[in-house]
Amino acid sequence: MGWAIALHGGAGDIPYSLPPERRLPREEALRHCLQIGVKALKSNMPPLDVVELVVRELENIPHFNAGRGSVLTNKGTVEMEASIMDGNTMKCGAVSGLTTVVNAVSLARLVMDHTPHIYLAFDGAEEFARQQGVETSDSSHFITPENIERLNQAKDANRVQIDYTQPFQNDTTKNETEAPFANGDSQIGTVGCVAVDSNGNLASATSTGGLVNKMAGRIGDTPVIGAGTYANEFCAVSATGKGEAIIRGTVARDVAAMMEFKGLSLKEAADCVVHERTPKGNVGLVAVSAAGEVAMPYNTTGMFRACATEDGYSEIAIWPDTKVE
Repeated sequence: MGWAIALHGGAGDIPYSLPPERRLPREEALRHCLQIGVKALKSNMPPLDVVELVVRELENIPHFNAGRGSVLTNKGTVEMEASIMDGNTMKCGAVSGLTTVVNAVSLARLVMDHTPHIYLAFDGAEEFARQQGVETSDSSHFITPENIERLNQAKDANRVQIDYTQPFQNDTTKNETEAPFANGDSQIGTVGCVAVDSNGNLASATSTGGLVNKMAGRIGDTPVIGAGTYANEFCAVSATGKGEAIIRGTVARDVAAMMEFKGLSLKEAADCVVHERTPKGNVGLVAVSAAGEVAMPYNTTGMFRACATEDGYSEIAIWPDTKVE
């Protein structure tokens, strides 16, 4: 048994041809955030504090779809969401529909610690943020030129734009009645972190801006406990991918349930959920067990991911068999 940490910056149809100007900053961000998490665990910071710290840092980096880099709705606005869970106590908190809160994951933590509830959304969540004195900013703080361009491309194609991939081309031969989400509404760029300390205490946190060109008011898997985020005495899980598929499959909870009720190892449980129970191209996740094991499976082309364990192992990678270090 020993400490372990894993984090992700989204899974999806990430092309091997991803330009260096888009790939390298994300790799460096993962490296930076992994170092922060490892240092915190080595200093005996509780895992719940570690995952919040790491996800806050990821939210502050505009290269990911969370916090500062959140993608835009079909109205050109941001609606951020996040959740956090402590495996030891099973306490959790979640928020959705945030437009001014700089660090959604920390507001989720405040919901967990300072309210009798688990989930606050939209106006109620914003009001609670003001009451708690958390850092807020005008919505223009979150709207990057890259995401404005991405939204315009998605609108031109009348589809949800998938991050990391090349822009959709508007295909006039398609049936005009085809649902605009039919070509994939991937939450690529979502960020998450899971951690366990040397005593087996576990925690998980996930944050996102949702989907490019999503309907205003849409809520994905990220703030749904048991779908995008889960932690108990067996494991901690943070998922990323197509939100609706993750919610339908209760992905994060299923990993824990297979460990608890079928006696599977973390790797066996995570692989089963990702590769056998979820349609291909829909999901990736990072997970750690109480014993300090790490799993980072995905059934998409790639997943921005990183991990480290107390025995000295570390990994930063995007695609299969292409470790950055």
